[in-house]
Amino acid sequence: MSQRFASFAEFYPYYLDEHSHPVCRALHYTGSLLVLVLLAYTLYSGSWRLLLLLPLVGYGLAWLGHFGFERNRPATFRYPLYSFIGDWVMLWQFLTGRQRKRMD
Repeated sequence: MSQRFASFAEFYPYYLDEHSHPVCRALHYTGSLLVLVLLAYTLYSGSWRLLLLLPLVGYGLAWLGHFGFERNRPATFRYPLYSFIGDWVMLWQFLTGRQRKRMD
């Protein structure tokens, strides 16, 4: 049975627990940063077809982290909006030094 979350604040601790493996998180960070670089390049170059690569780059690396290292099903399959927001909040917290460390 799938959990229900009343808010993103309630969901986010669950999201972080689903991303406890450091390689999984690193792949998420890499994918998100590559998405930003690709988006910037697309806007600069006007090569709009590159926008089609955004989901492949972002989700491809993230899902590799889940299936290859975390060994769980990505939360985006059950909670797509909260998971999308969670990716960017997790990246922001990592970049600003506010990311919670792995809990063993």
